[in-house]
Amino acid sequence: MALLETRRADLFPVLGAFQVEAARRFSSGPPKTFAAGALLYGVGEPSPTAWLVLEGSIEILRRDALGHSSVLTALQPGQFTGELRHLTGRPTIAAARAGAQGCTAVPFDPPHLRALLIGSAEIGEIVMRAFVLRREGLLEEKDLGAVLVGPVATPEFVRLADFLEGNNYPYSVLDTSSGGEGRSLVERMGVAESELPLLLCPDGSVMKRPTETEAGVCLGITPDLDPAAVHDVVIVGAGPAGLAAAVYAASEGLSVLVLDRRSVGGQAGASARIENYLGFPEGISGRALAGRAFSQAAKFGAIVAVPLDVVRLVPRMGEAREGPIGLELGDGRVVRGRTVVVASGAAYRKPDIPELSTFEGSGVSYWASPVELALVRDRDVVVVGGGNSAGQAAVYLAESAKHVHVLVRGEGLAESMSRYLIRRIEEHPRTTLRTRTELVGLGGGGHLEQVRWRSSATGEVVSRPMRHVFMMTGAEPNTAWLADCIALDEKRFVKTGTELSAHDLADAEWPLARAPYLLETSVPGIFAVGDVRAGNVKRVASAVGEGSISVHLVHKALAG
Repeated sequence: MALLETRRADLFPVLGAFQVEAARRFSSGPPKTFAAGALLYGVGEPSPTAWLVLEGSIEILRRDALGHSSVLTALQPGQFTGELRHLTGRPTIAAARAGAQGCTAVPFDPPHLRALLIGSAEIGEIVMRAFVLRREGLLEEKDLGAVLVGPVATPEFVRLADFLEGNNYPYSVLDTSSGGEGRSLVERMGVAESELPLLLCPDGSVMKRPTETEAGVCLGITPDLDPAAVHDVVIVGAGPAGLAAAVYAASEGLSVLVLDRRSVGGQAGASARIENYLGFPEGISGRALAGRAFSQAAKFGAIVAVPLDVVRLVPRMGEAREGPIGLELGDGRVVRGRTVVVASGAAYRKPDIPELSTFEGSGVSYWASPVELALVRDRDVVVVGGGNSAGQAAVYLAESAKHVHVLVRGEGLAESMSRYLIRRIEEHPRTTLRTRTELVGLGGGGHLEQVRWRSSATGEVVSRPMRHVFMMTGAEPNTAWLADCIALDEKRFVKTGTELSAHDLADAEWPLARAPYLLETSVPGIFAVGDVRAGNVKRVASAVGEGSISVHLVHKALAG
């Protein structure tokens, strides 16, 4: 773990005697003594207890899905076990056992651990910093967490790798296409090519060609949900707007459930570097920003559940339309909330190219993550789009690609992209901007091999060998699941506040004497924020602002 060399004091802080006594007031039970070698918690254990060492030592063990294990560190008196999963109650990735002389330690289950972080600002800062850094350190490890086994360039493999990357879950790769240990493992297990990729989970289970939902359950990414619970607010979408709403709502004592079909971060989570977000002059990756927001939400007790797809909204349950709002999930379950914040964002618009769906996942991508960066090394690639996301992707991919061709239909980028990104594209030796140009065709066998683009200025069609295209054009709101329950504009973005006409409210049978609040939809208690909202400014800061403002309005709706 590289962080061990530079941040050991922050990774494994030692609380002083006064701090230890202060922390013990928040414990979930009395001190407990363990004999040498006794297991405090194992890999894959749900709702793990964190321990504060009083006497002796606790060894932290790392183990991957292939059974390789070793001691990561030994914690001494005044030090805590645990990382972010101990806050959320998700199954552990590492294990803990008593050292050679045994140990005495104080337990902190997830609710009591969160109470400590909130109740003691000084200790909370120390422990939270350590937990965040430990999670980053786990992601650096190559022999920890899950193992993906299969040919790395296939759509199924890339899909699962992107899922793990997006949810900050540590994993390693065994590439079967290059022989070696991966191929030997598959042959020993008698696995057919059609069953690849394999996902080897830390608890020892083996999954053949799993879906994201199956992988989320196996790895403990997806939490168990209480079917009887009625949450103060259910947030649909874990992008910047949804995470901001979660942090502010949970910090103010509301019970919060966040649902997302894929991972935390949304489109912003796929951004390689965001440099115009307030407070980060050196820039921050979308994944890091989303990871920090998730940590904050977990600290205050918000439940973030991915990948769970919301397929239908039931505006008010019960005959009197005064019951909770229902949200039907893809598996048929229904979760309920007193209020709902719609933060489901928007997806990139798909151009009308007949072959497009054929190559999605096998050459055509809608985000640029470290997984894709490795695949494009020393290859020509195409980025289609003129917004900031396309600019960030082009600059990021140019670090590895042989050359990046940026295609835009307009005369330039000035109206849709930040100036600093335009300059980097213009000045980078491995990027070429092609204006008044659109992608018109794709070709290849099982994987993309060739692209065709056309210049609207000359009408010339150019064909180039190309194995990777990144589509980042326009935005289509993710509102199909609303099923006409709330008012949408002509482009199917959600209308809120003063944008709602008298006709909209009459159609929705608005039942209250008051007018809708600023971010409220045509149904009382349902709010919309971020890219899904009509009139939204397509910036991360704007989404975060709307998410935080919505919590004030949620309070007003609950009070009313």
